[in-house]
Amino acid sequence: MSHALLAALLVASSTATAQTPVPDGGTPAPAPAATEAAPAAPAASSTAQAPAAAGATSGESVTHEDLDAAKQELREEIRAEAAKQSVTSTEWNEEFPEEKKKLEVFTLDGYFRVRPTLFYKFDLGKPVGRELFPRSPRSPSENTQSFATMRLRLEPVFNVSEQVSIKTEVLGLDNVVLGSQPDYLYPGDQRNLFGIFSESQDSAVDILKDSIKLRRAYGEVKTPVGILRFGRMGSQWGLGMLRNDGTCFDCDFGDTVDRIQFVTNPFEGWYVTPMLDFNAEGVVSNPGSGGEPVDLTQSDDSHGLVLAIARRDTDSVIRSKLENNQGVLQYGLHFTYRTQNWEYDANVPIGGTAGFIPRSAELYVPDLWLRYEERTWRLEFELAGQFGNIGNRATDVSGVNDPTQNQSLRIAQFGGVAQGEVKVANNKLSLGLEVGFASGDKAPGFGNYPARSGSGTNGATAPGDVEGPQYSCGSGGCSDNAIRNFRFNRDYRVDLILWRELIGGITDAFYVRPSAKYSITEGFDLYGRLIYSQSLYAESTPSFTSKALGVEANVGADYKTEDGFIAGVAYGILFPMSGLKTYGVSGENLETPQTIRGWLGISF
Repeated sequence: MSHALLAALLVASSTATAQTPVPDGGTPAPAPAATEAAPAAPAASSTAQAPAAAGATSGESVTHEDLDAAKQELREEIRAEAAKQSVTSTEWNEEFPEEKKKLEVFTLDGYFRVRPTLFYKFDLGKPVGRELFPRSPRSPSENTQSFATMRLRLEPVFNVSEQVSIKTEVLGLDNVVLGSQPDYLYPGDQRNLFGIFSESQDSAVDILKDSIKLRRAYGEVKTPVGILRFGRMGSQWGLGMLRNDGTCFDCDFGDTVDRIQFVTNPFEGWYVTPMLDFNAEGVVSNPGSGGEPVDLTQSDDSHGLVLAIARRDTDSVIRSKLENNQGVLQYGLHFTYRTQNWEYDANVPIGGTAGFIPRSAELYVPDLWLRYEERTWRLEFELAGQFGNIGNRATDVSGVNDPTQNQSLRIAQFGGVAQGEVKVANNKLSLGLEVGFASGDKAPGFGNYPARSGSGTNGATAPGDVEGPQYSCGSGGCSDNAIRNFRFNRDYRVDLILWRELIGGITDAFYVRPSAKYSITEGFDLYGRLIYSQSLYAESTPSFTSKALGVEANVGADYKTEDGFIAGVAYGILFPMSGLKTYGVSGENLETPQTIRGWLGISF
């Protein structure tokens, strides 16, 4: 076969190849081979006339058979060149990447924050020993406290495979006050005699607060019928009124549970989750050599059986429905049953049965949640209760058989929250109203910290106490053997001063909170809130005679960027009412506490 004929055929084949599209997923033609061959012959009007132009002898003729054979040979050469390039070219994988996403072995989420704070007159000007908030130990007249705290929260995830992963939560410098760990406080340090010479901060000086704390770690396995999780994890439900995992940017606490759970999805949008909680294991051996600790008896264990059933949509489905002006309805029930037969007295050495209290306790905790929203408005509710009994209220083994200390107690508590929100002005202005209540108890004190002793005989509460046990039992039996005050989760926040700082959590009260928020631009919001709070029983307040607690106003600004930067500032002022006055003190004028709280952070 003459070279002229091949050249002519190559011109024709190159032109045809350039004009033929490659189907999706097909093999692209080898462009370099066509580029090399094309200059070998000038353009021709017909491939049959190309031999003369390419230098063929005048007597030579080309048959159709020769032409077909030449084309076939040329095709074979093109295929061979394409196969060669498909093996050696690095552009192949770049042009046709593998559709399956590569497994990320390690992922990391979390945030870092710095939160400057100023408290002013949080003692309300009350007498020493009757204040609701700790005052300066140096001088009772010092009424301003200013400081800043920081917190690093990390959520590392180790993906063993697409179905198996290990999830953790690590807290670093958790709410450590800036400047609270100067190097001169380190045990044995003799470099500085006076604190003014301190040049460094050392987390080792604070024995009770480690610089790094692994708070949660649990495994997750995805199976064809559901998701299995086991280990130490957060607990969250509904609005977070009762179960709150404390993962929000401004949170400080959070519920962490040792749990085994299985999440099933029997129908589209429905989730059924049975759980087993290990609430308290009682007496555990502690081998000095660092070996395996052992739960020495199951009789003092407190375990919880939990079942959660919920109708919920994914975030993407919710966004799609709202954008198409559809309503979104979600609801669920979270139910816990918890028991404890015996409780170990940690002050008694291990051995025999003398160190155990026959507790005979059980607890039922239903929690209902419902949320309905449309593009311009939202309604959301949560209602929960805690019901049960404690067979023996003794706090140590010495009172197990004492008729003045071993009475039984009833538990009857309930609380709820209702939220409403309307968006106007092209969804830039949000107007909200929240109403919440927590059942109360007529026993003196709010009952957020009932383990604190009251000012009465043998630690019993007395009129005017802020805290103490919420029952009344003595030598004559129990005049009040029920614990009725429901307690909101401490990370459920409605204000900046009264419930968050002074009382320490919503209980034995109701509140009404209208609010407004205006979005100036994407990520930049201004807001204001007004909170009226009132106790259900006057006997629970410091005054012992009035229910009204106060009116608080909060205003602030939030700023967030797409790359995770967060900043904000808030101001709060509380106008205390007669319920916060001191019992037995006439003519008392309460001062007005104020606070300024700021925050800077990065979320990732």
